[in-house]
Amino acid sequence: MTFPCSRPGSVPVSVLIPIKNEAANLPRCLASVAWADEIFVVDSSSSDGSQQIAEAHGAKVVQFEFNGIWPKKKNWALENLPFRNDWVFILDADEVLPPETEAEFRAIVENPNPPFEGYWINRRFRFMGKWLKHAYYPNWNLRLFKHKLGRYEKLTHVNTQSGDNEVHEHVVVEGKTGYLKCEMDHFAFPSVDVFVEKHNRYSNWESRVALDRYLHASEQHLQKGNVGLRRRLKQLSHRLPCRGLLRFLYVYFWQRGFLDGREGYYFARLHGFYEFLSVAKTYELKKREELRGK
Repeated sequence: MTFPCSRPGSVPVSVLIPIKNEAANLPRCLASVAWADEIFVVDSSSSDGSQQIAEAHGAKVVQFEFNGIWPKKKNWALENLPFRNDWVFILDADEVLPPETEAEFRAIVENPNPPFEGYWINRRFRFMGKWLKHAYYPNWNLRLFKHKLGRYEKLTHVNTQSGDNEVHEHVVVEGKTGYLKCEMDHFAFPSVDVFVEKHNRYSNWESRVALDRYLHASEQHLQKGNVGLRRRLKQLSHRLPCRGLLRFLYVYFWQRGFLDGREGYYFARLHGFYEFLSVAKTYELKKREELRGK
């Protein structure tokens, strides 16, 4: 792969954007990182003109072919793309960075002795035309890191039937991590229909990872640090009864989603239903395994 050289004055960071049919989101997303020295758009054979939009914004488009199991799109890109910068930032097409990000990123990546090897960034969600200030806020994700030191965790060896992109896998960085001041805008759910479609796939992932953990419990190894703690808390929550109700109560009361009005209520109820779907699908898969064993 041969690509243009660095642009004078740009921030020496490589941005990685995984896509499939994201023509509606790409212009807004790409415009928010126009200051980046290098932008890779990793596509899965989009048919809506996404590739042309990305190229028109100066991005380098690379096609990804999924084998059905592993690696998925982001990890494949981290392993195989010829990044010309030490630092990479992972950005989804439905996410947007604010203007002040440019200065904060520049201060980090141009520092010859940065205090951290990776940085978490907070996100706020837009739902039913409203920015949620409490439900799912804060929502921290590790996205800026030295690409040689970070990879997404591998939680299962099976086909999760959730698509070719990482779902809830976290980036694990070899080294210390800090927190960015800027926040991302996340336009993940332009409609309830999109929420339901995405979370039907996400619950496929949840149930198959849970089944694999159930079948191979002795082989599970968790990372240390923030990512390992998150994963342990997630596993602990899976042992609790009434998980769908508990997820609703967590988002609506503990996170104070009720302060987001009706939108917060619907958001919490939908997440409760998503948790219920994950539980029901896991139970169904376990029953099938039991029948196979008889």
